[in-house]
Amino acid sequence: MSSSRQRLCAVGELPEGESRGFDLDGDGQDELFVVNRAGTLYGYRNSCPHQPGAPMAWRRHAYLNKESSLIVCFAHGAQFDIESGLCIDGPCQGDSLTAVPLSQDPDGNVYLTE
Repeated sequence: MSSSRQRLCAVGELPEGESRGFDLDGDGQDELFVVNRAGTLYGYRNSCPHQPGAPMAWRRHAYLNKESSLIVCFAHGAQFDIESGLCIDGPCQGDSLTAVPLSQDPDGNVYLTE
């Protein structure tokens, strides 16, 4: 079984404590976002489990709270653990974001792996 990879960015383009959305279809809506926390990258679908398909950022690339400690759905106020994607507060408490598989090559390129 072969897997396909789509390059998202270079790891240096995603500073520590920041998030970045990716519009893979070019339709103006991010399908996924990536968070850099302590040098580890976490990728999730841009869809709140409270209302599937609802975009989470209040502006481009703004998926985190001001402390950069939680992922926030700005439409519903839900707060998610960065490492697990688990909703820890809000209308979808106990549900989780959908993780997306990421990989990184030796040159520091980050890929969506499917």
